[in-house]
Amino acid sequence: MVKRNEFRSDLYYRLNVFPITLPPLRDRREDIAPLVEHYVELFCRRMGKYIHTIPEEFVNACKSYSWPGNIRELQNVIERAVILSNDGLLPNLLRPTRADSVVAFPAGRTLRESERLLILGALEATGWLVGGPYGAAARLGMKRTTLIARMKKHGIFRPAEDSNFDQVVHSNYPAAERR
Repeated sequence: MVKRNEFRSDLYYRLNVFPITLPPLRDRREDIAPLVEHYVELFCRRMGKYIHTIPEEFVNACKSYSWPGNIRELQNVIERAVILSNDGLLPNLLRPTRADSVVAFPAGRTLRESERLLILGALEATGWLVGGPYGAAARLGMKRTTLIARMKKHGIFRPAEDSNFDQVVHSNYPAAERR
């Protein structure tokens, strides 16, 4: 009689004797169009739907996507598109890739300098509003307290609205305490 654990290890051994490795889907872009056609046909049969044509926009979006979930993610996207299709039209569920969203910094800048400039740009764009839904922290995708800590780290302080700010502050303290 075979024990349960022995069976599992024997099965595991049998399945891993001859491993087959495939490159990720993002490295096989030429395979995406035939796979899209295959899975659309498969899911249409399963669901009793009919897709007239697969839009070129959908195929191009699939080719430009990075597919971190590999073939399973492709299957899920196509199945969802077939489910949501109306009148034989396959909707494009992939977000278009935006190349203009990448921020490029000059090569001579360090990460620290780049972070400082990014924080300053966000603060100036929001009128030095740090928190809230329209503040610099939300614009940078971080918590308000994190932004405040990074502002302190980079020595970023809100500029004085009054040009005589330094005179007002220093006039309230004796000369010995100003140092």
